[in-house]
Amino acid sequence: MNTNDLVPVTVLCMHYKIEMSFFYSLEEVGLINLESIEETKFIPSESIGEIEKIIRLQQDLNLNLEAIDVVFNLLNKVSVLQDELQSARNRLQIYERNEYI
Repeated sequence: MNTNDLVPVTVLCMHYKIEMSFFYSLEEVGLINLESIEETKFIPSESIGEIEKIIRLQQDLNLNLEAIDVVFNLLNKVSVLQDELQSARNRLQIYERNEYI
């Protein structure tokens, strides 16, 4: 991975006004993956959106890390089910069109 695609955790700590230990805890629970380059911790830039969601859940709803993990797992399952439903609808439309031909 290119270092241009990585954001230093220290920058995120300053921006969001949170402790470095918060990111270590997120990694410990498995919610994020930290990259280490020369003793500096980085987060892939594509993970910033998820991190912002995690911070909002923790700060706005006062959820602990385990609850946030449950929320993310449930949201992932909902997304998978929505994809499966859309696929089933698409297949059903094919059969409905062939029925009228």
